[in-house]
Amino acid sequence: MSRQPENAPLFVRNKAGLKLTPQGEIVVNYARRMKALHERMFAELQNAERHLSLLRIGITHTSESNLTAAALARYSNQKGKLKIILFTDTINNLYDMLENYELDIAIVEGKRLSSKLNYFMLDTDYLVCVLCNENPLSKQSMVTIQELKKENMILRLPSSATRQLFEATLVSMNELIENFNVSLEVDNVATIKELVRKDFGVSILPRSACIGDVRKGKLTILPIENLSMMREMNIAYHKDFTYLEVLNDIVRLYQGTVQET
Repeated sequence: MSRQPENAPLFVRNKAGLKLTPQGEIVVNYARRMKALHERMFAELQNAERHLSLLRIGITHTSESNLTAAALARYSNQKGKLKIILFTDTINNLYDMLENYELDIAIVEGKRLSSKLNYFMLDTDYLVCVLCNENPLSKQSMVTIQELKKENMILRLPSSATRQLFEATLVSMNELIENFNVSLEVDNVATIKELVRKDFGVSILPRSACIGDVRKGKLTILPIENLSMMREMNIAYHKDFTYLEVLNDIVRLYQGTVQET
């Protein structure tokens, strides 16, 4: 039998106050998981009597700016008594919340290898160059890497999946992000689009987050020559999530929302 740790320090005190030790971080993570599982148990008991009544869904900032949130709102309205709570966060935080049972499902870009999770594909998407309609490049059919290097760029934060895909694609072309003039980094997709619309710079964003603005004549999107930045949008869920019909309904409503836009 393994010996249980005794008197493990959970906090240390420094000039800024109390700080968690590595042991303390482990305890906090398990406490979060226990609290979430406790709440989920009561939710499951209620669902057994009244069917599914609460769904906690995590979405990225990109999903918040495309049609995903609208499809989820439509789904909630159609189901009547179903309450959906949306959490918007970075992709890494969403995975942490999902694995700690603080979320039921999460809509994410790509997949993370995990023995605890399954994935259900929602859509495919790809990154594009987003420009102000008055930018001279907007009259072209595509943008080259060399042309992008001459522009001020407004990009997502380095921790975002969008930024990571863009940088990884550049590396595959023997290019580095340091060769571009990244004048501003912004976490909010809506803010980036507004800044681009006012011609403060160009950006790299998912097509799904911009297509509504393009159809309204607010922005221009163009492919980047020789850069293919395709990715999947997936619904990630625990392997013990039993309401698989919910995933089919969300995909169906999302696809209907895309067709109507």
